[in-house]
Amino acid sequence: MDEQLKKRIENILGSPITDMHSLSGGCISNAYKISVKDGRSFFLKYNFSTNNNMFITEAHGLQELSKAGVIKIPKVFEFDKDFILLELINGSNWSKNFSEDFGRKFAKLHKHSNENFGFYEDNFIGSNPQLNIPDDEEEGKNWTKFYFNKRILYQVHLAERSGNSTSELRNSISKLENKIDSIITANNEKPSLLHGDLWGGNYMVDENGFACLIDPAVYYGNREADLAMTKIFGGFDLKFYKAYNEEYPLPDGYEYRENIYKLYHILNHLNLFGSGYYSRAMSLISYYL
Repeated sequence: MDEQLKKRIENILGSPITDMHSLSGGCISNAYKISVKDGRSFFLKYNFSTNNNMFITEAHGLQELSKAGVIKIPKVFEFDKDFILLELINGSNWSKNFSEDFGRKFAKLHKHSNENFGFYEDNFIGSNPQLNIPDDEEEGKNWTKFYFNKRILYQVHLAERSGNSTSELRNSISKLENKIDSIITANNEKPSLLHGDLWGGNYMVDENGFACLIDPAVYYGNREADLAMTKIFGGFDLKFYKAYNEEYPLPDGYEYRENIYKLYHILNHLNLFGSGYYSRAMSLISYYL
């Protein structure tokens, strides 16, 4: 670790660092378990090459999730542009009723609501920006408009800039825009607090055998968007979804809308990792065309 950062962390914790272990799993930043002289241990992520506020918005997202008080979230101790210092989660095996407990708690998280869609700041989905601030009052109240503009169209614009777009994609998105109001039907649910990027790699099992959420891309939106992401890369079983639906039943037609919410994340992966995700994105669009 950089000596200056080490001294900053020691000043924050009020105790010298005695041990550091590199941890695997992060694809963007360095991750360490650090121990200090007084016996405490922490989780540290840092990245000196970042020139944005990724760690700052991650900290704000974890703090927002903690407000719901329904599911384990690592405590944020300190953060800055180049690091975030968190509670260390000592992993364990799944509890006997892990999936049911996780599903119920995730549903309860979604009951934590806000008056408007979006969030008070933009943040990140992976290493790509995620736009959360509505352009106007209407966009903050209209989920369909917010989702199409801030999620789908923005990813298409990123694809244009990175060379991942084609005339086929552009034409298909234009046709999708004409159908979006019939795909995402309005309901009376308030905007739910969303993790924003929940897949099998973005939760841990805590020392008691229950789920702990990490690496969020927080905003307030339609809860179906959060659930759709859990279906893309696996890590969730039928018990999870059954318990969720018992706690907070989903509205009719959510199966039909699932692909429109998957599309955002597949487009994001197209922009992060390249053309291997192109055909999957086109398949999701074609489902509605």
